[in-house]
Amino acid sequence: MKVGIIGTGGIALACAAWISQRHHDVSVWSPRGGGAEALRTTPLTSSGVLQASVKVHVADSPGELARDADVLLIAVPVNWHKTVMDALIPHLRAGQLVIVSSMGSLSALYLYESALEHGIAIAVASFGTTVLTARRHDATHVKVMTRRTSLGVSCLPRSSQNAALATCEALFGSGFTMDENALATALTNINPVAHGPLALFNWTRIERGENWPQYHFMTPRVAAVIEQLDNERRAVANAFGLQVRTIEKHFAQSFNTESAQLADIAAELHHMRGGPPGPTDTQTRFLSEDVPYGLVFTLALSHVAQIPTPATEATAAMAGLITGEDFTAINNLVFPLRLPAESVSGLLARVNASR
Repeated sequence: MKVGIIGTGGIALACAAWISQRHHDVSVWSPRGGGAEALRTTPLTSSGVLQASVKVHVADSPGELARDADVLLIAVPVNWHKTVMDALIPHLRAGQLVIVSSMGSLSALYLYESALEHGIAIAVASFGTTVLTARRHDATHVKVMTRRTSLGVSCLPRSSQNAALATCEALFGSGFTMDENALATALTNINPVAHGPLALFNWTRIERGENWPQYHFMTPRVAAVIEQLDNERRAVANAFGLQVRTIEKHFAQSFNTESAQLADIAAELHHMRGGPPGPTDTQTRFLSEDVPYGLVFTLALSHVAQIPTPATEATAAMAGLITGEDFTAINNLVFPLRLPAESVSGLLARVNASR
């Protein structure tokens, strides 16, 4: 297949290397401009669990990328999703598949409905987290650290889910399962519930630029707060008739951990991996992305379902207090998706659209 990848960060480059290694033709586009220039003349190399050197193409515009692609993969932070989706929509064609990795704040629903408003019936598949974990060393070298053994995928419309699943397997290999719908996928992402408390309770380490392995500092009381956020995430999902896996199950499926309690899982991961290091930049995505597009989104859903989420509300408020940011105003998807005026049944009808 011809695959167009939006993004040139660690996950985007890891996906480009992985998909190219499976004999697909890959092109990349950098929405921020300039991020892919080195790949015009230098092969993309990967280390870690994927040792490869591949040639990828570079597109100059979203139109060029979309025109030549059988499938598109959006691999940018969630706070860039609406921007790149708005740029792509005029260039999409009917029947084209777009994969969102990883999806937050129901950005997949925004893309699907916005394309329909433009008269373009596309299919949008989405993951709740990334297929791969990776770190970008430079513009042409990425270290692929993990290929998750199991990952859920959803699709809009539901009638395209079998074809979307087959495409995901063709690009990445086996291990995919079908989520109930895009809302279940959005609520599967555990990064916000883990990253918010980790950043807040280790904030002085971040400000001082210290080297701190994050699982070592997911201490028992920090883990207890994360568990409270996770319970509220799953309560919101239950209010919409959805069952999503616990954070403990997430780690077991992603990293083959064996412990039952989150604090013990953190200790196991620290012993197993010795990291990854926690953030050392006060602009860390642990708050700048995961709070507005994760915790604030969960709060928006809790208001729709009238479910109390005091720990989530407190964590989002504290994140805003310590950074001086109004995270409730940063999310640029909640209002375009009309969530404040939505009902449980109305939102379920939208994410369960069959065509």
